[in-house]
Amino acid sequence: MHFTKDHEWVRLDGDVATVGISKHAADALGDVVFVETPEAGKVVSKGDGFAVVESVKAASDVYAPVSGEVIEGNAALASAPETVNADPEGEGWFAKIRVSDASTEGLMDRAAYDAFLATL
Repeated sequence: MHFTKDHEWVRLDGDVATVGISKHAADALGDVVFVETPEAGKVVSKGDGFAVVESVKAASDVYAPVSGEVIEGNAALASAPETVNADPEGEGWFAKIRVSDASTEGLMDRAAYDAFLATL
């Protein structure tokens, strides 16, 4: 699993990346009340906003940590957005993306992300 400075995570399995927001981000947002995930077929570039998460505190864009084509949005989040709070780095994933470049350059591993969080 790798992380961005915007608190997204990505888990690569071959050429498919599962993407979500970190536990830190979910905790900072508070109770998630709405999630908009991308449709299959949407092409995203690294850094593009591709999903939206709303909580009782704020609405935030979720940025793609990799480039590629969305092959699945997590439709279950539409009826159970609280899954993002309960399991942000597991069942609370936002999308699966078939990556055009599997490079993790510019992303942090768990240790580097934890060190980054300590500076906030």
